[in-house]
Amino acid sequence: MRPEVAVRAAAELGEGPTWDPETGRLIWVDILSSRVHGYDPATDRRTVLPTEQHVGAAKPRAGGGLVVNLRDGVGLYAADGGFSWLVHDPVQGRRGNDAAVAPDGSLWAGTMSYDETAGGATLSRIHPDGTAVGVLDDVTVSNGIGWSPDGRLMYYIDTPTRRIDVFDVLDGDTAADGHRGGVTGRRPFATVEEGAGWPDGLCVDAEGCVWVALWDGAAIRRYAPDGTLDRTVELPVLRPTACAFGGAGQTDLYVTSARVGHTPHPLAGSLLVLPDAGQGLPQQAFAG
Repeated sequence: MRPEVAVRAAAELGEGPTWDPETGRLIWVDILSSRVHGYDPATDRRTVLPTEQHVGAAKPRAGGGLVVNLRDGVGLYAADGGFSWLVHDPVQGRRGNDAAVAPDGSLWAGTMSYDETAGGATLSRIHPDGTAVGVLDDVTVSNGIGWSPDGRLMYYIDTPTRRIDVFDVLDGDTAADGHRGGVTGRRPFATVEEGAGWPDGLCVDAEGCVWVALWDGAAIRRYAPDGTLDRTVELPVLRPTACAFGGAGQTDLYVTSARVGHTPHPLAGSLLVLPDAGQGLPQQAFAG
């Protein structure tokens, strides 16, 4: 499995790749440059949507347009480009970070402090009508989020913990033990050892394996459903940030990367691809 360059770019902080099956394109963001990128691998057509704030993630909406996790909350872009706030919640020194759409069409949106203050961030579940339910409020750098193929497990990364954690998914917003967001039973799924990098974004494949990008680790890992390390793929960038399956049949694994904070390799900030890496899961659009 050899990585290739899908889009040679110089993103400061490339993040959040997401396949949009309706348009046949990959959506990803450059957080610090406040841009949402679109890439059609069939035609090599590329688009850029500037945002007025740092943008942690952008996901397709049912019916067209995008939902975006911005510095001051969650916003909506209509198919014609019009913008409106869904959740406006500005907090000094904090911005939106990674986000993901759950099987039920809700958005799970994380935040982080610019100075990475311990416990200064959150994870929230955003319903299509804009109702926000706090899930976690003692987070440092909220990152990868994903669900098992049957939707019964949710995987989550708070990067400084070095762990990929797993929750049980229940119906509704409040679990029997009072935990919010409809998830419960948080426990470690896998731990990234010191010296191997920091766990960042993740995705789950059709076999239930969890792929994790390793910031400062120049690699991406695949963990089996029982949490054992199944595969490591070395990458030509020090700071891969996140991954997602896409392309025809969703068999190609796309990986974003960053240039910020280090002397970059010439490919740092580019969008990479691992052709025929596996089988991805269908991508749910945000229902709002």
